[in-house]
Amino acid sequence: MSSLFSVPVDRHGTYCTQWDFVQDRFGQADLLPFTISDMDFVTAPVILKAISERTAHGVFGYSRWQHNDFLSAVAHWFSSRFQAQIDTQALVYGPSVIYMVSQMIRLWSQPGDGVVVHTPAYDAFYKTITGNQRTIVPCPLQKTPEGWWCDMDALGSLFAKPETRILLLCSPHNPTGKVWTREELTTMAELCERHNVRVISDEIHMDLCRAPHQHTPWSETGRGEWALFTSASKSFNIPALTGAYGLISDTASREAYFHQLKACDGLSSPAVLAVIAHIAAYREGAPWLDELRDYLFANLDYIKQRLDAEFPQLNWQVPESTYLAWIDLNPLNVDDNALQHALITQEKVAIMPGYTYGEEGRGFLRLNAGCPRDKLAAGMDKLINALKSR
Repeated sequence: MSSLFSVPVDRHGTYCTQWDFVQDRFGQADLLPFTISDMDFVTAPVILKAISERTAHGVFGYSRWQHNDFLSAVAHWFSSRFQAQIDTQALVYGPSVIYMVSQMIRLWSQPGDGVVVHTPAYDAFYKTITGNQRTIVPCPLQKTPEGWWCDMDALGSLFAKPETRILLLCSPHNPTGKVWTREELTTMAELCERHNVRVISDEIHMDLCRAPHQHTPWSETGRGEWALFTSASKSFNIPALTGAYGLISDTASREAYFHQLKACDGLSSPAVLAVIAHIAAYREGAPWLDELRDYLFANLDYIKQRLDAEFPQLNWQVPESTYLAWIDLNPLNVDDNALQHALITQEKVAIMPGYTYGEEGRGFLRLNAGCPRDKLAAGMDKLINALKSR
């Protein structure tokens, strides 16, 4: 099956963000893109089959997600992949993870309140916090030879601030790829409980951890009021179908969320193809996903081989999760703007600059390795050329 991932798919002309709209962010069209976190792979055959069968029916009326086919598929996935038992009565649904995050920020805080995030952070976190007139409270992760580390004492001090209301957790973490250990999550849960801080956990990359690292859902360690949001969109490459789901711990908050979703925003019918895709993925897609992960991790190993050969001083380590290579170029004393200029104008390649993810990202690049090896090899050639031309 892994040969499926080596076959290039021409995505031009499909209205996709990464290829057709690269000019929006990088100022030039026709760049080789390694940008937004979707993959250049056809999704799992079981999903294509399920969608094909549903479209053959030909009627696309209003739909629902609160039925046993969907609920039991989610429960099966959490049980089989994470050995976690979930309460399906606590499940909620929404058009995207970041939409659901935004709703909970509004429900659980007031304008001006503080939301703690581990930085560097997924750029949409910054936007949804400030867009809702809340205050970003950064907790910088520290890079160590053993991986990325969070100072729990410093985190506790941020929670102790009277304006802090929410921890917005990214688990696994984007862009560093850190997988939070059960012990770290337990410590965070204890700190949140002590300081009456609610937790919103974005777990959209949960399926893409590299052994021996294992994802622990927040539902396994959470206390008090919390929400866990996720989707099959990243792991099965179906974000354009829309659709996300999650767990909200307490009944009152779930009811408030559904009121916002249905009464305020008028969203009561999910995209039926997304529901169908999730059921197929979670019931039958595990073998495909396991093959995909092997291919992605081999791609990340390839990046390491190339970087070690050309720039051993970087001592780059593959991430613990995701297909996003978070590359620290600070040992090379690279000027971010000059590098971006060389990448775009000289090498005709688009790679996300680290400062997209906050000040702590300066001197880094985030390279999307979710693509066939030939494309990745071309991208690494271009990156190495740009770095050597400085």
